[in-house]
Amino acid sequence: MTSARKLGSSDLEVFPLALGGNVFGWTADRAGSFAVLDAYTAAGGNFVDTADSYSAWVDGNSGGESETVLGAWLAARGNRDDVVLATKVSQHPEYPGLSAANIKAAADASLRRLGTDHIDLYYTHFDKPEVPVEEIVGALDELVRAGKVRYIAASNISAERLAASLEFSDREGLARYVALQPHYNLVSRDTYEGELRDLAERAGLAAVPYYALASGFLTGKYRPGTAVDSPRAGGAARHLETGRGRRVLAALDEIAEAHDAPVATVALAWLAAQPTVAAPIASARTVEQLPALLGVAELDLTADEVARLTRASA
Repeated sequence: MTSARKLGSSDLEVFPLALGGNVFGWTADRAGSFAVLDAYTAAGGNFVDTADSYSAWVDGNSGGESETVLGAWLAARGNRDDVVLATKVSQHPEYPGLSAANIKAAADASLRRLGTDHIDLYYTHFDKPEVPVEEIVGALDELVRAGKVRYIAASNISAERLAASLEFSDREGLARYVALQPHYNLVSRDTYEGELRDLAERAGLAAVPYYALASGFLTGKYRPGTAVDSPRAGGAARHLETGRGRRVLAALDEIAEAHDAPVATVALAWLAAQPTVAAPIASARTVEQLPALLGVAELDLTADEVARLTRASA
């Protein structure tokens, strides 16, 4: 992978687009999920992101469906060592929270569903401020020492709690977060930029942003007077009602035309060019949706184009 990026202080090297596994077992069935995973890895992709709770919100699902599909695919392809596998803990209906006991039990359940003996990158999915960082980091460190987890990371955490976690790890010589998964994209910048990003930069953490395409808005398919058939259409379309959303779309359209590239590729390329960002996360329900995502590995925006998008999204 000539375009591989190092993930923070870890020795993990990842493709610059993480494939989101939230759709596996939800809007993509097993066969469709296998096809997307096959196409992603055939194109050089090696970084797959899921969570133990995906997709518990769907009627008839109980959580763990994505991990189960992914585990079946890994077994069928025999390619576990070629994939950097990331999953998360705290939101599964049967394993809620970040107590030490729950973290360990949830990790074992994830390992069973994934059909593997180790998780490459294990995130706390949503921080639980009522649990001391010492308990959380201590439990994660035990998983690392046991060989069940290679590296640890955090998602949806405040700068204050992240700083406390890093300080505890450093003081006690325990496993230390190497990555952060924030909500971050061209129409949601204040969810990461500022204190949290500054801390990540100082601490050498890699950012792996979720909602990289703002639930589909930054693909360009949402336009005034256009109806989109998607479970996330309502949330995405609301950006059309804001001046920033319209400015961003206009800038994306111009730059996409100049590069003869999809709008989604340009939006991901802006994100990939931001400080600390190693690999945005984006998901595809079908193989046809993949090329626009994979294109981020090849598209280098000029400094002026990055600046134009930054101004439009201010």
